[in-house]
Amino acid sequence: MSTPARARASRKSPAERSAEIADAARGVALEQGLAAVTLRSIAARAGVAPALVAHYEPNMDALVASTFSTIVGAETDEVARLIAAQPEPRRRLGTLLDTLLDGARDDVTVVWVEAWALGRRNDALAASVRDQMDAWQVVVQGVIEQGVAEAGFETDDAAATAWQLLGMIDGLNAQALVRWGDAGDRGSLIHRAVEGLLGLPRGALSAARSASGAGRTTR
Repeated sequence: MSTPARARASRKSPAERSAEIADAARGVALEQGLAAVTLRSIAARAGVAPALVAHYEPNMDALVASTFSTIVGAETDEVARLIAAQPEPRRRLGTLLDTLLDGARDDVTVVWVEAWALGRRNDALAASVRDQMDAWQVVVQGVIEQGVAEAGFETDDAAATAWQLLGMIDGLNAQALVRWGDAGDRGSLIHRAVEGLLGLPRGALSAARSASGAGRTTR
């Protein structure tokens, strides 16, 4: 029985082909998870032979790492812009929590969770994960420092508080992936915890959210 011949890939410049492969890898990761980023899955999505993907991306560990960085770096930039649009620190913090915990970014959460696990055996990915965690810490620390200066946040170590906050966000989002607890109540749960962490009165972040009408943007 004969096998249908694969259609010859159209001729593209190296830059176009590299961008196409990177975009295909990103799509696979968001739809199927980071573990699904393989030569075959990328080739199938891009409509090319696996050998062509290997020609442009000979190191799959590096491609997985760069795919991770592209996805989560875009999310960090988007959320940072959304936070910056809010007029004062309580609204910025409330917006940060609501945006990351409303369940609309679960595809990115899957990428994060898999990256932490896969990074144990992929040094390039582990380095990318550390870099992106640092980038998130800078964003959150900045909001906290502004709150200390302008809005009555209480902490003598904004960096450590930012790490605590990120740990809570990551934990709740990871639990929600397996539908443990009330996934829809993630935002209100963490509001109370963060208000206590920062010495804010109960309901301060919810009130700021209501006043701003803040929400998230979609990709």
